[in-house]
Amino acid sequence: QVQLVESGGGLVQPGGSLKLSCAASGIIFRLFHMGWYRQAPGKQRELVAHITSDGSTNYADSVKGRFTISRNNAKNTVYLQMNSLKPEDTAVYYCKADPIVTIGYHYWGQGTQVTVSS
Repeated sequence: QVQLVESGGGLVQPGGSLKLSCAASGIIFRLFHMGWYRQAPGKQRELVAHITSDGSTNYADSVKGRFTISRNNAKNTVYLQMNSLKPEDTAVYYCKADPIVTIGYHYWGQGTQVTVSS
């Protein structure tokens, strides 16, 4: 059974930092690209950051220079370090696993709430 379990969300003041983790089980982690997405109330889910199986990264313009995605294949975990948080970063954050092969399943975690407020 495949599971992606996010953790690390919470309430933080503007300008603060949080580090999200997504622990994967039931998949061969190194054979998946990993992404962090977020969905704010009333908005569509959007890509925040992505890391390929070989470690290449890309970011949404809104988080460039503030967020860093990384992965530890030995721990089957992907991380999102979020610095200089803004109220507009408030959302539910989800991780997603995409297989490196064309034919394969994609998996989502259950999400973790991040709230940036004073």
